[in-house]
Amino acid sequence: MNWPKSLINKIKTKVNLAAYTSFKIGGAAEFFFEPKNIQELKKILVLAKKKKLPVFILGSGSNILVSDSGVKGLVVKINEECFKSVYSKGVFLTAPSGLKLSKLILFAKKKGLSGLEFLAGIPGTVGGSLVGNAGAWGSSIGDLVEDICVLDYNGKKKLFCGNQLKFSYRKSNLNKYIILWVKLRLKSKSRDSIASKINNYLLLRRASQSNIFPNAGCIFKNPAGKIPAGELIDLCQLKGRRKAKAMISKAHANFILNLGNAKSSDVIFLMNLIRKKVKAKFKVNLEPEIKLWR
Repeated sequence: MNWPKSLINKIKTKVNLAAYTSFKIGGAAEFFFEPKNIQELKKILVLAKKKKLPVFILGSGSNILVSDSGVKGLVVKINEECFKSVYSKGVFLTAPSGLKLSKLILFAKKKGLSGLEFLAGIPGTVGGSLVGNAGAWGSSIGDLVEDICVLDYNGKKKLFCGNQLKFSYRKSNLNKYIILWVKLRLKSKSRDSIASKINNYLLLRRASQSNIFPNAGCIFKNPAGKIPAGELIDLCQLKGRRKAKAMISKAHANFILNLGNAKSSDVIFLMNLIRKKVKAKFKVNLEPEIKLWR
């Protein structure tokens, strides 16, 4: 592949993606690039378009399963220092897409801004949480969005206001874009009350998801208006089921754990088993919450 001289030393080949995911599973990226700024990101997107290369956007890698054979195309790693620093003005907080949620929550607490506490303990970055409308305990990040700045895959910048966005359960209309930054509307509260909420949510999460092995969080979305996915899987008596080094968690049935050198094929085997058993017992089709990269 012929790349421009300005980028040729920055584009890596055959980079092991397992190291960049919370699952610690998967093969290599054909091409791998970490832009330092928006200009570099625009340039690589235009080049990928010309070369007809598929583009995969990688944040913290907390909700993806990479194929054992790796990914054909270009993986673009978005880091928190790429585009913009986090800052606040009044009750509004603006954050870059590569910022980790844990840092976003801590910044908001420091500024006395409440509304993000429910995200405590959820891994991932701001950008990924917006695309998937991350949430917990009945709240979602999409409810807080004022504006979002994005790039399309042609390298064109766009600004969306809240009323132009569509958020639903673990979904948004942002999957065709690369998020640069978001402005969130929060509420002023004391740091002590915010810290108390954060601690309470962390305790709740640890009580139900005490997994020490690498994982990608919840594997399936909760079916609308029905029993949660984890409970359905548990009722099928699948906790602890294994395929080689992959295992359905005994603590939370909607988690699959990497016990050590698990393969993506092992995880997919367990996912297929879960869907088959839940469909047979409850007539419910479970939809994956994680993304499969092939």
